[in-house]
Amino acid sequence: MRFNIKAFALTSGIVWGGGVFLLTWWLILTGGATGGVSFLERVYIGYAMTPVGSLIGTAWGFVDALIAGAIFAWLYNLLAGRFGGNA
Repeated sequence: MRFNIKAFALTSGIVWGGGVFLLTWWLILTGGATGGVSFLERVYIGYAMTPVGSLIGTAWGFVDALIAGAIFAWLYNLLAGRFGGNA
């Protein structure tokens, strides 16, 4: 079985970007966004536990997972072709 690289990358981007958005809003609404700098604030430039930050994090998360998903699907197809027999 081979992955469709574009579809897998797009799905990964939508899921991760949506997850960052929902997690940020969950923390904003429950008041859990207190304390030090979060991991995502260190990784994604401009991200913060704010409404505007949730949109910035969504964009960063989408692009991040889009690239990672494309690399993963490409690598999977490459290895499945070599070791998988009839992939």
